[in-house]
Amino acid sequence: MSVPLILTLLAGGATFAGALLGIIGQKPSNRVLAFALGFAAGIMLLISLMEMLPAALHTRGMSPMLGYGMFMLGLLGYFALDRLLPHAHPQDLTVGQLSPGSLKRTALLLTLGISLHNFPEGIATFVTASTDLELGLGIALAVAIHNIPEGLAVAGPVYAATGSKTKALLWSGVSGMAEILGGLLAFSLLGPMVSPVLMASIMAAVAGIMVALSVDELMPLAKEIDPNNNPSYGVLCGMSVMGFSLTLLQSGGAG
Repeated sequence: MSVPLILTLLAGGATFAGALLGIIGQKPSNRVLAFALGFAAGIMLLISLMEMLPAALHTRGMSPMLGYGMFMLGLLGYFALDRLLPHAHPQDLTVGQLSPGSLKRTALLLTLGISLHNFPEGIATFVTASTDLELGLGIALAVAIHNIPEGLAVAGPVYAATGSKTKALLWSGVSGMAEILGGLLAFSLLGPMVSPVLMASIMAAVAGIMVALSVDELMPLAKEIDPNNNPSYGVLCGMSVMGFSLTLLQSGGAG
């Protein structure tokens, strides 16, 4: 099994960690969840704009028009998909007055929405790791971090509605499997030799998806979960940690 595929499996499997938090022990505070989402957004933004997109544009044979065009395609494709998906966020799960039927419906919508959002993330993790393993590690980390509250978001209402820990883990597993399926699809399509220009085009589109995900989903959701704190702190910390890590890795490689 390839390293990029293993990273995709681990990132998708982080959903189970969130699900376990939803049924065992104490739920993480909204402040911690919001900071984690901002931190993940910061990692994704820095990698997408400072590493992935420049690497794609500087690939031999890649024209700026194609590179920026694919980046815009990733942005617009994400927003088009986002408009089609049902939206229900983790903060909606704290409403204790919901009936079991309403909780099941909420969980179903969350599972569907999160699964469809996770699918391109699996592709993004695999493609990035296939092109640059160091960047792939960063993307896998960011995806894993924000998959934890997603797993919590799905498991919480299922457990509240059914009282079954097994069902809560199963439903959360469905959303995590969507990410793994995205990675497997990328592995099956990109496993054979692919031209550098095609890989660079895909990477530029993935960068667009990551930027849109960070700005449209993670940062606003962090603010909604914890309205009393600025999600920018998490974003800036994520950027700083990732930038420092990349600097150390590249310095080590140069040495």
